[in-house]
Parts: sequence; C-alpha cells; structure tokens
Amino acid sequence: MPRRALTSERYKKDYNEVKMLGALLNSARTAEQTDLAYFYNDNIFAQWNRALRAISAKHIRRIGDNARLFALANVATADAVIACWDSKKYYAFWRPLTAIREGDNDPNPQTAGDVNWQPLVNTPNYPDYTSGVNNVTAAMTRTLSLFFGRDWMTFEVTSLAPNVVQKTRTYKRFSDAVRDTVDARVYLGIHFRFADEAGRTQGTRVAEWTFNHFLLPIEHHHRFDD
Repeated sequence: MPRRALTSERYKKDYNEVKMLGALLNSARTAEQTDLAYFYNDNIFAQWNRALRAISAKHIRRIGDNARLFALANVATADAVIACWDSKKYYAFWRPLTAIREGDNDPNPQTAGDVNWQPLVNTPNYPDYTSGVNNVTAAMTRTLSLFFGRDWMTFEVTSLAPNVVQKTRTYKRFSDAVRDTVDARVYLGIHFRFADEAGRTQGTRVAEWTFNHFLLPIEHHHRFDD
C-alpha cells in the first residue's frame, strides 16, 4: 500500500479520516471515540497480559495449559513486533502529522494540507506502516481464539492510561477488541487506517503461524471451564 498510496483513493479517504477524527483541536470525534482512543493509549503489552491473566484464571484449570497460553501469546506478540518493525524500516511511511502538514505538497489534489494540524497525542518517533499496537492486539487475540477454538468469549480489558474515563471494557468476541484498536489509533491521530488494518492482518498471520508450529500440545484436547 505505501508505495502507491499517495495518489490513490484509499489514501485520500484515510488521510481525510484521520485529519478529521484524529485532530487535537476542532476534531469531529465524539466523546466516546476520544475515550476509546485514550483507552488504547496504554502500554499495550501490559494491557493484554492483564487481560490474559483474567481469562486464564477464569477458564483454565491446569497450570501446563496456562503456561502454554502465556508462552504462545507472548512469542506470537514478539514475532509480530519484529515483523512490524521490519515493515516500518522497509516502507518508512510518514505519519499523519507530517502528511497533513505537507498535504499541499503531495501528488494528490484531494488531500488539503494544514500546517498547524496536531494529533490528539504526541506522534511516536518511528514510521507509520504497519501499526505496532494492532500487531500486538491481533497476535494476542488470534492466539486466544485459536487456543480456545472460538472467537466468542466474554472478557475484560482494562486501561491505566491517565486520560481515560472508562477504565474497563467488556467484550464478547476477541475480534471486537481488534476492531476497537484499529479505530482507536485513528482517533489518536497517529496512524492511517490502512496502517492499522495492515498491522491487524500481520499480527493475525504471525499468531496463526506460531500457534501451528510451536508449543504443540501432547494431547489432542484440552479441559477448560466454559
């Protein structure tokens, strides 16, 4: 996507979305969208390991299964982050902050620039594509869905981010949390949606490969509490 992005309709769409919804000032974001953005501006590794602990405490009886879940989720996450940073280095694609301030100088006439535009939070000092937080979230949640054999499960994610109002969110599907994370990074003004969605795909694929190649169970079934 990044190599051909600047003149594409997709780039125009995602550019104008983050410009409108991710701005610090005069944003079209709702209060609910702002709080979702802040919710996933936490330490994403700690955030998902807190969720893992709560899920394992509720659904797993055997310590070996518990250890396997934590190992799989964190190995997949580490590999997803490596894949993500390889992409960042290779594509070196600009963040919305730079892109919007330079909008009048890019080759797309439908991306009006704003030299004073600022995102909701400070922009990280490394490239946009792909999204690290979405890699982590996708790797964690896809590991969970593979481990339990289903996408649906009621679980909670908590946030220690200082500006967040709703400190705990309850989900019924792992995939719903990934969807929220994609949206949140746009609302923060630090990612284009295509970078978030690519990160989600990347983390998902890494988790699937990890799950099918490492720490395979000796038994062909698990005993979990539903």
